[in-house]
Amino acid sequence: MTGADPLASKRVVLGVTGGIAAYKAVELCRRLVDAGAHVSPVMTEDATRFVGEVTFSALASEPVRRSLWGGPEPIPHTRLGQNADVVVVAPATARFIGCYAHGISDDLLTATVLATRAPVVVCPAMHTEMWEHGAVQDNLALLRRRGVVVVPPAQGRLAGGDTGVGRLAEVDDIVRSVRAVLGGPDAAGDLSGVKVVVSAGGTREPIDPVRFITNRSSGKQGHALADAAARRGARVVLVTTTERPVAAGVDVVRVDTAAEMEQAVLSAAADAGVVVMAAAVADFRAKAPATSKLSKADGVPDLVLEPTPDILAELGRRRRPGQVLVGFAAETDEVEDRARAKLGAKGVDLVVANDVAAPGAGFDHDTNAVTILGAGGGSTRVGLTSKEAVADAVLDAVAECLSAGPEGPDERGARRAR
Repeated sequence: MTGADPLASKRVVLGVTGGIAAYKAVELCRRLVDAGAHVSPVMTEDATRFVGEVTFSALASEPVRRSLWGGPEPIPHTRLGQNADVVVVAPATARFIGCYAHGISDDLLTATVLATRAPVVVCPAMHTEMWEHGAVQDNLALLRRRGVVVVPPAQGRLAGGDTGVGRLAEVDDIVRSVRAVLGGPDAAGDLSGVKVVVSAGGTREPIDPVRFITNRSSGKQGHALADAAARRGARVVLVTTTERPVAAGVDVVRVDTAAEMEQAVLSAAADAGVVVMAAAVADFRAKAPATSKLSKADGVPDLVLEPTPDILAELGRRRRPGQVLVGFAAETDEVEDRARAKLGAKGVDLVVANDVAAPGAGFDHDTNAVTILGAGGGSTRVGLTSKEAVADAVLDAVAECLSAGPEGPDERGARRAR
């Protein structure tokens, strides 16, 4: 990182809730203080069951606060909230996330996050089943829609001894996200100023006014990519077929058909530095959709299909020097072989190979497992983890392509291979 650390002299409220990962917040506190931040620790009562408050009081810039009552200040949450440059909650339990999302201020920490206008960074940590529960995901989506930055959990060994998604993100990743929120040029802000176009969801090709051809894509991976790009400082245009919520600052263009997506993506890509085609575009459409509903009484209709536009190939033909193109290959058989063939045929920098038949991966899951293939022959495997973590892995590869300079994919790939 060059220049002044964006954490220097900033006032950081560090919230610690009652999860086993609370011990990792000790290192986070130390790192923030070492970077020059003034850290005000706020612990919930349950957090003190895992880590003693003396530890945070010794490492932070001021003693721990735990309660709305009995302290030297009559309204501590207001002072903390008004004076903060950023509020970081790590770990954030399912209970805290639910209270925050629904405006329930039953302790000092929830009152503080409701009383601040500073950016809030929430770092969830919980068991996999809790993380994947619909209530938790809905609450997080609501917080993201309000502009809260969510640093997703990682996959690994959990407190119960099993393995899954839910362990607190690495301290390095949390610090990078906080720096990015504060406007600093860190790895989490490595796309600062870059226009990134992302497509998401499955297109719907009409057969008649009430029926259409589509696929099982939920758009979750594409939306995760858009959110992650925005978090890393990019100017993001998301072309999507879904109504899923998006992060603050993401420009959304909603479409239905492959033709509409082609028009929107090509228009947005004209001056973009990066284009990520994560959408599951239908391969075929009805050549002559019926103008009125087809009736079963009329018998089985002859449905004549024709190919839809190959948006990724057209992007490859139109690409500008230095523009980075990323394609997705959702396959069920010979996944990497087919993805590599797509990599060469489309003239792109990266293809993300996705076995959509694998357990927990692919369509409509909150998790994914992919292999990121580069034009120079390299590959990066990302094991089963959250789609947010997959998004960051893809964008890490994109950032590497951007740093290689204004070359075509073959030249960039050859350079990386060397």
